[in-house]
Amino acid sequence: MSKIVHPYAHRLIILRDWKSRWFADPKKYVTYLKGDVLIRQYLEKKLRGMYISSIEIERSRKATRFIIRTSRPGLLIGRSGEGATKLKEDILKKMDKLKLAKPEDFKLEIVEVSNPEADAAIVAYMIAEGLEKRMPYRRVIKTIIEKVMTARGVEGARIVLGGRLGGADIARTEEIKRGSIPLQTFRADIDFKRERATLSYGVVGIKVWIYRGKIFGKKQEV
Repeated sequence: MSKIVHPYAHRLIILRDWKSRWFADPKKYVTYLKGDVLIRQYLEKKLRGMYISSIEIERSRKATRFIIRTSRPGLLIGRSGEGATKLKEDILKKMDKLKLAKPEDFKLEIVEVSNPEADAAIVAYMIAEGLEKRMPYRRVIKTIIEKVMTARGVEGARIVLGGRLGGADIARTEEIKRGSIPLQTFRADIDFKRERATLSYGVVGIKVWIYRGKIFGKKQEV
């Protein structure tokens, strides 16, 4: 019987790296892990609408580094870097609130995603945005999957919506697929993201898979 696995976790070490990178003694491990999860949730909620791809956290003994990947860095950085400075202060305040040890050296890096149509997180948000604007769901997913397939390096894509689609009384799922999605192939570079669109009649779940070809040789920097 087949098992459903998360496409990102399935390729850890082979193609992907962890989104939190640090070592800690057993006493601090739980605090660090809880802090990472809560700060990531806080940032995802706060930065919704900023087209965020991923939030990575690196810790060393004295330094902590947050790497935020986005397709619109200008929205985050703000005029003359004001937005980035305020965001840095907000993260430090949140760390204080969670009673996490304040790092001596705290860095915030904002990295631009050069090919947003090939990034599952950004594509999933674009779908959620379209649904929240009350656009017809079939038109939204058809338009976006065509955009994804024309993006550089994309060989396949799949989008699944689940919920009260179009305000129907009974929830159901709708799926659209183009190209191939070899989920069980370890060297297949598959990007995956779950997202939710909050509508007046309930929540619609969104899943996006994007296949960007096979990777041979060196591990890809994500």
